Amino acid sequence: MTVAIEMGQTSAGAPAALDLEELLATRLLVQGNSGSGKSHLLRRLLEQSAPWVQQTIIDPEGDFVSLGERFGHLVIDAEEHTERGLQAAGERARIHRVSTVLNLEGLDAENQMRRAAAFLGGLFEVARDHWYPMLVVVDEAQLFAPAAAGEVSDEARKLSLGAMTNLMCRGRKRGLAGIIATQRLAKLAKNVAAEASNFLMGRTFLDIDMARAADLLGMERRQAEAFRDLARGHFMALGPALSRRPLGVRIGQTETSPRNGTPRLMPMPGAALEDARAIILAAPPPETVRPQRRPPPDLLDQLMAAKAAPLDMRPEPMEAQPSAEDLAERRERMDRILRAILAEPDAGFRVIGVLYQEFVVRCRIEGLASVVPDLSEFRRMLTRARAGVGFDMAEDDAWRDVSVRASLLPEDMQGVFMMIARAAKEGWPCPSDAAIARAYGSHSLRRARRLLDYIEEQGLIVCQVDGVGRRTVTLVELAWATAPGDPNALEQDSLAG
Repeated sequence: MTVAIEMGQTSAGAPAALDLEELLATRLLVQGNSGSGKSHLLRRLLEQSAPWVQQTIIDPEGDFVSLGERFGHLVIDAEEHTERGLQAAGERARIHRVSTVLNLEGLDAENQMRRAAAFLGGLFEVARDHWYPMLVVVDEAQLFAPAAAGEVSDEARKLSLGAMTNLMCRGRKRGLAGIIATQRLAKLAKNVAAEASNFLMGRTFLDIDMARAADLLGMERRQAEAFRDLARGHFMALGPALSRRPLGVRIGQTETSPRNGTPRLMPMPGAALEDARAIILAAPPPETVRPQRRPPPDLLDQLMAAKAAPLDMRPEPMEAQPSAEDLAERRERMDRILRAILAEPDAGFRVIGVLYQEFVVRCRIEGLASVVPDLSEFRRMLTRARAGVGFDMAEDDAWRDVSVRASLLPEDMQGVFMMIARAAKEGWPCPSDAAIARAYGSHSLRRARRLLDYIEEQGLIVCQVDGVGRRTVTLVELAWATAPGDPNALEQDSLAG
């Protein structure tokens, strides 16, 4: 059965239909300057197709969150989640077929790119059993697939561009139909734009963008001037899901609207403001300092502060400070709690917030509520625990050097590096791809291999494979080396050392 959704009307007044099944087998590129109606077009497409297919929207400005109230999309505020958490959210949304809006509003450009890449990675890396058809809309795609390097780091740009390339070049076989919208074709990476087979081109004024739009639609260069004359909400359509020849389309009305509408002119106030200078240039009000919630203090810091503080002749009653033996015993108990949590079958794939909540509850049960670490310290503990490194080993001078090297990597990769370093230090077999994937929080063995490649590219390790396919990893400068290990071994076999 062919599903045709109505996008509006053609220039001749006939209904303008988009073949949804054909769109799923191809991809769509939308281009238009600010104010051309590009976001309105995307909203119309999403509303009309919502009953038929799962959707996700990468939304840098929070324009599409209103879809949640009308069509039931799950709105995910990226600012409140880690990259690993968003990757897991992408995988789960795909598995359970939940339409989502990834709201990136409030984040700077680099964090928008990182979090969008993580979420798209989760959609892309899900197991084959869950390759359901899905529309993936990326608004302002030039932010996530820039044609040239900008002010963001090379690492963030590579992550984001790689995720966008996977979506547009390899997503079709996984059921992902990429729909990318951009204000400037010239600022969008060509290898991403070139994969689109359907086009909706709106108003644009720059010669370079008009020329590229005309080339994509198969129009002559002299016809490119027509893009300057398009009205708001009018687009030229071409592609197997739209029309075999360039066709003028006027986009229809939508049921929802963005939170921030188009600015409207408002009349100036009738009466002049009395004493405007005194009001406008008055001294600013005093800053109000909000009391910040203090994290639980570090016990060692407390001991050092108490030792350095001068003795008071009349000290106030205070709780006795724990001894070094008590500290060591408490740390060992927290280590034991964390190991028990990570021993659960699905612990490697749960978001850090859930793990932290369970850790806090178990610490309270053990009578350790007063010394529970904050979330940032828990992250470091979790990284060490996933590598099998306890408090005692973390204090070792040689291991501190490993921690310094690990800090050169993104936070979510540090646990993998420490796990390999632990195996190398002890002379254990090199961890398998399955063990590395679990330490990273993924089911994907290919991602595990890419992680190793990335860490090697950073100059931290050297990987070698012998004649029978066993892998050895050597830590640069430290000269620690793992024993040869089978990359394809089961996880429990890999960790048996």
